[in-house]
Amino acid sequence: MAGISFMKDRLEAYKCSANEAIHFKLVRQQSDVEDDSTTFLPDMSHQLFGDQESIFGYKDLVVEMFYSAARLTTFVNMKYSDKVTPQRFDGIQPDNVMGTLNRKLPAGYLTNKDMFLASLEKDATFKPYGEMIHSYKVIKDNQERNFEIYKTDISPPGFQEYHEHLQTFILFFIDAASYIDVDDDRWMFYLLFERYKVDGNPVYAIAGYMTVYNYYAYPEKVRPRISQVLVLPPFQKQGHGCHMVQTFYNDCYTRSEVMDITVEDPSENFQRLRDFIDARNCMSLPSYESSKLRDGFSEDMAKEAREKLKLNKRQSRRIYEILRLKATDTSDQEMYRAYRLDIKRRLNAPFQKKGRDFDKLEKVLRPDELSATLSCLSKEQRLAYLENTFQENLDMYRHVIERLNMAV
Repeated sequence: MAGISFMKDRLEAYKCSANEAIHFKLVRQQSDVEDDSTTFLPDMSHQLFGDQESIFGYKDLVVEMFYSAARLTTFVNMKYSDKVTPQRFDGIQPDNVMGTLNRKLPAGYLTNKDMFLASLEKDATFKPYGEMIHSYKVIKDNQERNFEIYKTDISPPGFQEYHEHLQTFILFFIDAASYIDVDDDRWMFYLLFERYKVDGNPVYAIAGYMTVYNYYAYPEKVRPRISQVLVLPPFQKQGHGCHMVQTFYNDCYTRSEVMDITVEDPSENFQRLRDFIDARNCMSLPSYESSKLRDGFSEDMAKEAREKLKLNKRQSRRIYEILRLKATDTSDQEMYRAYRLDIKRRLNAPFQKKGRDFDKLEKVLRPDELSATLSCLSKEQRLAYLENTFQENLDMYRHVIERLNMAV
């Protein structure tokens, strides 16, 4: 037993967190390669290295994943001070890190640092793909920085290969992410670049991107669905997500074939971003004036939000709830009670429907099927569910309202 314990202790020193071992860089110049301040770490790595997000077999492991900032020429390298070998550790093998990465990275990445450094010169001639549809400025560290958003489909020569490199980031920064089938021409891409100057010449660096799929809607409409939105870590918390989504919205407003805008499985953070943008836009609509919000959600609100902002009814109702809370004096008991009851009526609607449908289902389903179809919550359980869900919504809404107040 002592020998097993000793071996286990020895092996423990060869485990590390993949989230700490993987070092990303967006390299603009050769000096960035040795500059630790340009390094950023993944948010997650379970999509490659398992639920424990750990790598076994190496001491002091660093996995370098460097991308040239414009062309996304990729360099991958491993560094470590010691490694598990079968000869030294009774046949135990280290994790095949490069093999794991190789299954997800596009072919052609570099493993020679000198070749990578030499390739950086090509970034000077890079031009963004597609059409520039929005530009804006951001003040960061007391410096004015310029950003541009480009819209493209998959057709420009070289873009498919470029996208293959770009989408590798989602595995480390978007949970439950998967690569998309770019052979489908219904995909659209919105690319965010920083434009800066080197020796007086404009140069571009990727800062983020968004993918959108145009679903067909009978008879001759489309329903664009936002699939992935990523602002790369060096550019986060600067308002770029808002600019990308609003630019996409503005593009949809001009397209008569767009029925409404949807989002694919939004994360909580993205839902907050979407809510903020939609609420900010709806605040300018006559039907969403504060005086009208107290009368409840109306068809006028749904119609105006759909026609002017391409919002579907579910989202326009959600925005009504956010803006009504914003307009509610929560210290006024009657006003707050009216708001709470309005939200809970919406939350309770599925239970009411269950009651109406019960008799129909009872006639066609066996008792076991009926039990599986309808969750049999007691009245106390249902009330507790409604209160918990109401409080969860309230928490999210307040975050959005706080941001709206800061934006005024």
